[in-house]
Amino acid sequence: MNTFKAACVQLRSGEDVATNIKTASQFIREAAGAGAHFIATPENTTLMAADGGAKLAQSCDEAHDPALPAFTALARELGVWLSIGSLAIKVSDSKTANRSFLIGPDGAVAARYSKIHLFDVDLAGGESYRESKTVEGGARAVVAKTPWGGIGLSVCYDLRFANLYRAMAKAGAFAFTVPSAFTVPTGQAHWQVLLRARAIENGAFVIAAAQGGSHENGRKTYGHSLIVDPWGTILAEAGTEPGVITAEIDPALSREVRAKIPSLQHDRNFDGP
Repeated sequence: MNTFKAACVQLRSGEDVATNIKTASQFIREAAGAGAHFIATPENTTLMAADGGAKLAQSCDEAHDPALPAFTALARELGVWLSIGSLAIKVSDSKTANRSFLIGPDGAVAARYSKIHLFDVDLAGGESYRESKTVEGGARAVVAKTPWGGIGLSVCYDLRFANLYRAMAKAGAFAFTVPSAFTVPTGQAHWQVLLRARAIENGAFVIAAAQGGSHENGRKTYGHSLIVDPWGTILAEAGTEPGVITAEIDPALSREVRAKIPSLQHDRNFDGP
């Protein structure tokens, strides 16, 4: 298969893990039924807790997380590549990892990536986030091998750090996953611009599944899951409601764009100001 159909599953996850697993699985089945061979879900697929402490209280280590067996079995049943945007995986008594999983059609975990850049910010509207208080940041970029080529894994706030995507592109990634739960103010201002920029800068596809809408704990997320091609063209975009978007992906387009604008070959070291 030289080309394939990719899908983004947009969710509005809540605080009940079992319900979230069931809802995500239904949409994954819908995407597979539409012919998708690569299906991506958002950050916090199975748990959108009120705060980091509540998330930690409901989290398990990887060996005991209830979502992984469900999703590995589903990928095997459907014969698809399944990118679970992130799960909260307990790594100590006080912290979780915000971890993305790429599952192959054989049901095996093909790659894991723990979010490197953590969202610690105070917003003008009074919202405050301190992800680092209860989340341990990752330290390693990951490019997963697939039948179509390398796919670089990232999570949400990583999107603002262009050097991560540059490194993954140079390591062979023709596409990036960017599962997210963007806030509404930052989403309105930056979501589409940043995703298109990462695609254009690196001549890569971007597959960005998002959380969207008003969640049961009062949090609001931007939605607007996107699939962007290496020229920066938006191939598919969701609104704010849960659902599925799809687009055809031709990895050859990445090679063509990189040949037209070979900026990956033109990086140079330079002295600082």
